[in-house]
Amino acid sequence: MSLRNIAIIAHVDHGKTTLVDVLLKQSGTFRENQQTAERMMDSNDIERERGITILAKCTSVDWKGTRVNIVDTPGHADFGGEVERILTMVDGALLLVDASEGPMPQTKFVLGKALALGLRPIVVVNKVDKPEQRAYEVQDEVFDLFSALGADEHQLDFPTIFASAKMGWASETPDEKGTDMAVLFERIVAHVPQPTVQPDEPFSMLATTVESDPYLGRILTGRIQSGRIKPNTSLKALSRTGKELERARVSKILAFRGLERTPLESAEAGDIVAIAGFSEATVADTLCAPEVEAALPANPIDPSTIAVTFAVNDSPLSGREGEKITSRLIRDRLFREAEGNVAIRVKETEDKDAFEVAGRGELQLAVLIEQMRREGFELSISRPRVLLKTDPETGQRQEPIDEVFVDVDEEFSGAVIEAITMRKGELLEMKPSGGGKQRLVFSAPARGLIGYHGEFLTATRGTGIMNRVFQGYAPYKGPIPGRRAGVLVSMEQGEAVAYALQNLEERGPLMVSPGDKVYSGMILGEHNKGQDLEVNPLKAKQLTNFRASGKDDALDLTPPIRMTLERAIAYIEDDELVEVTPKSIRLRKRFLDPHERKRMLKKSVQQSA
Repeated sequence: MSLRNIAIIAHVDHGKTTLVDVLLKQSGTFRENQQTAERMMDSNDIERERGITILAKCTSVDWKGTRVNIVDTPGHADFGGEVERILTMVDGALLLVDASEGPMPQTKFVLGKALALGLRPIVVVNKVDKPEQRAYEVQDEVFDLFSALGADEHQLDFPTIFASAKMGWASETPDEKGTDMAVLFERIVAHVPQPTVQPDEPFSMLATTVESDPYLGRILTGRIQSGRIKPNTSLKALSRTGKELERARVSKILAFRGLERTPLESAEAGDIVAIAGFSEATVADTLCAPEVEAALPANPIDPSTIAVTFAVNDSPLSGREGEKITSRLIRDRLFREAEGNVAIRVKETEDKDAFEVAGRGELQLAVLIEQMRREGFELSISRPRVLLKTDPETGQRQEPIDEVFVDVDEEFSGAVIEAITMRKGELLEMKPSGGGKQRLVFSAPARGLIGYHGEFLTATRGTGIMNRVFQGYAPYKGPIPGRRAGVLVSMEQGEAVAYALQNLEERGPLMVSPGDKVYSGMILGEHNKGQDLEVNPLKAKQLTNFRASGKDDALDLTPPIRMTLERAIAYIEDDELVEVTPKSIRLRKRFLDPHERKRMLKKSVQQSA
């Protein structure tokens, strides 16, 4: 059977997973009356809840005698490491662009990676059924982006398809509405080359994704570069440098057919398959026949830019909600994650009781923490910090810089520009984007944007859209002002009392409700003034036998602020932690004892002086 291997790449929420749904349905993968879920490729709970793709996944469809292997990739910049790996095992790509938004930061990131590998993408201008679509303008913007990224003349001669994945049609022009996706299928078969492989050479395959199965053990997915493979064949694994890691017998070969993984009796060069049987080999390793000596080339992944510290939960409420609370269990889980996720690095701290986890952004790390809390872990998480590096030539300290794209109503643009420039950002471009909105492009330090998203949504009344992508390293830009408000810190342990909380409300917005368990050193809310304030949330009303002049009214408390995981991680300061358990997210001081806090504050003031 003729083969085509393609990846679907785009910015977040431009319709990749919806397009895969339509391609699966129209290729005859399902029966006419078969019930299927929306966004079938978003298989895990967090992906379905958040409506984003986190892990790259493979599927395949058959179209008129051609098998098309399709890889759905994440669109959020924090999960860009997945896209970088996947592009090495395909021969073509569909670049999806929203017909009204146009090219966005992640469009630029994934397109740059695809062009560098020599791929010739097919551009799909999606969502042309939207009333605010500007399909031809977007096509011109995509051409400009190709040109700016250094595309060669073959890549610049890209075909464009106009589509509405949600409505299930594609056509050559946005003005005529198609009936199905046949135009896109035909373009894929005609434009994407067959895999260039060596079928007569010994077997070799580069592993691009890894996962764990309770029955089969470690499963490695990749494209077969040369030769053919059958179950029970003996193979070896080579690292990127060519060092032999292990030898193993292939227990199972699985192919992606629709949403199912089907066992195969043999697989040939060019096909994308999953192989079970290895215990140590991981991403970027070469699986090959025993006589092969050289590893297949594997591209280095862009560096991590942000890190948080994972430690055991040592609060007074530790162990009440989760069962996995020891540092040994946390260590095993984090190192297991780092094996399969090449964009994450894990390092033990010097005293061995905490782990520094480095990744691409707050969202990527928040998703890992969310997965762990659902598995029953209890953790304490530090404030994110950016990873600085030193320029080897000048010895100058450098920090990661992000390119920030903001789409905002014109009336709010002044507030956004002021806030980002206060955080050492520079305005690069400002242009109208239609519908009374403006597109602002900034270059800003990654550390200045930590915690800004919540403030941004407040400033734009929830209407603004902010996207960012790693741009590179630049000289350190000096101190950036942090959170202006102080916090209300509990001085007692027990259950919060409504009478006490009512009196605390005038001090600032609260984060706890009556009956919530609190402890000394736990953060109860935000203080209206700049400094921290220790308060007693357990203070009950004095009961006397004197009759009050008015009857006691029912207490009417303002609903508390409920912190999401990302918001909590971004909100805390360096002397604070987020306590994460399967049922709760609490904010606390790093040192629970007030005397210890004062001693550490005095020490830090002396060091800074």
